[in-house]
Amino acid sequence: MNWAPEFDRPTLATASDRPETLRAGGAWVIENAAAVEDLVRRAGSARHIDASGLQRMDSAGAMLLNRLLHRLRLDRDALTLAPAQQALMSRIDAAIAQPLRQRKKELGIYAALGRLGFSVQDSITEIIALIGFMGLTLKTFAKVFVKPARFRITPTIHHMEIVGLDAVPLVILLSFLVGAVLAFLGANVLQAYGAQIYVVELVSYAFLREFGVLLTAIILAGRTASAFTAQIGAMQNREEIDAIRTLGLDPIELLVIPRLVALLITLPLLTFIAMCMGITGGAVVSKLALDIPLDLYWSRLNQVIEIRHFWVGLIKAPMFATIISLIGCLEGFQTQGTAQSVGERTTSAVVQCISLVIVLDAIAAVFFMEINL
Repeated sequence: MNWAPEFDRPTLATASDRPETLRAGGAWVIENAAAVEDLVRRAGSARHIDASGLQRMDSAGAMLLNRLLHRLRLDRDALTLAPAQQALMSRIDAAIAQPLRQRKKELGIYAALGRLGFSVQDSITEIIALIGFMGLTLKTFAKVFVKPARFRITPTIHHMEIVGLDAVPLVILLSFLVGAVLAFLGANVLQAYGAQIYVVELVSYAFLREFGVLLTAIILAGRTASAFTAQIGAMQNREEIDAIRTLGLDPIELLVIPRLVALLITLPLLTFIAMCMGITGGAVVSKLALDIPLDLYWSRLNQVIEIRHFWVGLIKAPMFATIISLIGCLEGFQTQGTAQSVGERTTSAVVQCISLVIVLDAIAAVFFMEINL
C-alpha cells in the first residue's frame, strides 16, 4: 500500500464549483506513481484539468498528466498548471512530441562517393592504429624478452590449447576436403589430355605454397581473432582493463603477448598439418577417381616437389599469425563499452583479418615468383 502524509497524498476529483473540471492536488511524484496511475485510470470525463493546486510534481507526475490528457482526448490548453511547474511540463511535452526520425539513406552518385570516402578514411585510420599497436606490442615484447621472468607461460599454454589444439580437427577436415576437391577438378581437366599424373603436382604445389597456410589463416581469422576480440572487449566493458592498469600491470604484457606467442607457435604447426591433409586428400581422389596407385603418387611427389615450396608456404605463417593476433586484440581494446560495440568490433576483426591475410598472401606470391623462389 502506498503511504503518504495527508497533505501529500495525490488527489484527482471533480471540482464542486465546476462539474466539467477535474482538480488535481497533493504530490504527483514517483513515490506515489501507483496511486496517481490508479486515479488517472478511474478519472471520469471532463473538459478541463486544473493542476494549479499540486503540492509537488516531478517528471513521473508530468508524464501521468500527459497520459490523462490523452485519455480524455484534451488538448494541452485544457491543462492549468502553477507557473513553477510550467517549465517541467514543457520539457515533458517536447520529449513526448519529438518524433523518432530514422535517417533516410541518401541515394545518388554523390552520396555513394561520400560513403566510399568515409570508408577509405576509416580504413586508413584502422591501418594507422594497427601500425601503432604493432609498435607498442613489439616494444613490450622486447621488455619481456630482456626479462624472461615477466613472460606468462601459463596463459600462453592455455591459449595454445584453445587456438591450436582445439582447431586441429577443423583444419584436418577442411584441408582434406579442399585437397580432394582440388584433385577432382584437376582430374576432370587433365584427363582429357591424358595427363592425370600431373594431379600430383597440382595438389602439392597448391597446398605447399598457398592453400595450406591460407586456409589455416582464414580458419583462425574467423575462429581465433573473433575470440580474442570478444574476450578483451568483454573485459573492457566490465572495466577490467582499467583495473589492470590501476594495479600497475601492463595490459599488453598481460593480455596480448601470451595470445601473440601462442598463435606464432601454433599457426605454423597447423599449417604443416593442413599441407599434409590436403596432399592426402589429393592422394585419395587420385586413387579412387584416376586409378593412380598410392605408391606411385608418393613416389612422384618425392621426385618432383622441392623442399623450397614447403618453406615458401611455411614462412608466411608467422606473418599471418602476427596480423591475426594483433587485429583481434586491438579491436577488443577499441570496444566502447556496450554489447553492440563488442559485436561490431568482432565482425570488424574477422573482416580485417581475412582481407589482410588474402592481400598479404597475394603480395608474397608475386614477390616469391619475381625472385624465382
